[in-house]
Amino acid sequence: MPLTEELEEPLPKTGPVQAERKPLIPEKPGLKPQKPYRRSIRAWIILVVLAAAVVWYLATHKPAEQAAPGGRGAQGPVPITPGVVEMKDVPIYLTGIGTVQAYNTVTVHSRVDGQLNKVEFTEGQNVKEGDELALIDPAPFQTALDQAKGKQGEDAAQLANAKLDLTRDTDMLAKKVISSQQYDTQKALVDQLNATVVADVAAVASAQVQLDYTVMRSPLTGRVGIRQIDQGNIIHAADTNGLVVITQLQPISVVFTLPEQNLRQIHQQSFDGSGMTVLAVDRDDNSVLDEGTVGVVNNQIDPTTGTIQIKANFSNAKYQLWPGQFVNARLLLMTKKNGIVVPSQVVQNGPDGAFVYVIQPDNTVQVRAVKVAQVDNNQALIDDGLKPGEKVVVDGQYKLQPGAKIVLPAASPGGAPGGSPGAHHHHHAGAAGSPS
Repeated sequence: MPLTEELEEPLPKTGPVQAERKPLIPEKPGLKPQKPYRRSIRAWIILVVLAAAVVWYLATHKPAEQAAPGGRGAQGPVPITPGVVEMKDVPIYLTGIGTVQAYNTVTVHSRVDGQLNKVEFTEGQNVKEGDELALIDPAPFQTALDQAKGKQGEDAAQLANAKLDLTRDTDMLAKKVISSQQYDTQKALVDQLNATVVADVAAVASAQVQLDYTVMRSPLTGRVGIRQIDQGNIIHAADTNGLVVITQLQPISVVFTLPEQNLRQIHQQSFDGSGMTVLAVDRDDNSVLDEGTVGVVNNQIDPTTGTIQIKANFSNAKYQLWPGQFVNARLLLMTKKNGIVVPSQVVQNGPDGAFVYVIQPDNTVQVRAVKVAQVDNNQALIDDGLKPGEKVVVDGQYKLQPGAKIVLPAASPGGAPGGSPGAHHHHHAGAAGSPS
């Protein structure tokens, strides 16, 4: 059958017409498939991401591949600041946090009740023991004193008269004019009046004491604080706050604590700590406020903190210590003779412990492990690892590696390379290391 006839053959009539509808506008062969186009977009995105990753990798790994100057693969020597290892006597301190306490503190209370007529001090002024602080109305107490003195005079007159009668009765008893009973009665009266006069004398003294208490005086030498009651008010002996608080500032005390492990070291120098020097340093650990001595080492260790409490006394001549102030207390344990010292920034810390960079004669650096005894006041005391006169790196270590080439600062005319700077920093390290 011809092809045209096959195409014109009618569709089977076994069911509904299933012929597909043809689009009115025929589709172009190049526009119909869309999935390959989407795949090409994804490919381009992946390529862009990979390119960005490569750029990031190269940028971040470039410093690692090109080592810092002076290190492995270095492009040039590393500039550093040199210093020289010194030998000097080094004080060994035990440091603890302390609190300044007034040597004595007194709240001045009235001894009698009455109106506060006059306040004779200025808040914050220094007073001496016995200085007048305030005056309470003395009139009631003066009246009581006068009454006591009057009673004493009355009883004294009666006693004198009774003694005269007793003298006469004594003569009359000898002549048997009166009975012994009459004599004994008169003698008992004299004894009674004598006891009354003694009581009157005590009453007068008591009234005088009460009168004296109307003048309130300072019980010690120190500095007065803020006044607690104003002039004109009624003041009572039972008042809780009293008139004012006086603190003794010269001398003054610092109470500080040290770990109980240090107690044996203290006992090796002085069993009770007496005579040991203590420095009171400000909280920034920069300047010494005052120098004093140990007053007492407490007689027991605090079991909750495992510390021992120590009290030191200071003259406080310049009033640099104030009650309630926090300070760093540095107990001078001993002085190590001919100690090896370097500036504290020379010592570096690594996975294997402390180390320093030692400058070699060929201007390279060697890593040297060291044992540090203490770091104090920008100065490190070295127990092992360094010798006096060796040159070390004070600054610039972060760019160094073992064997790295270094550049020393320009030497002064006629000086060996690195010699003058080393000497300069040697002096600087010593100044920094000296106690403030």
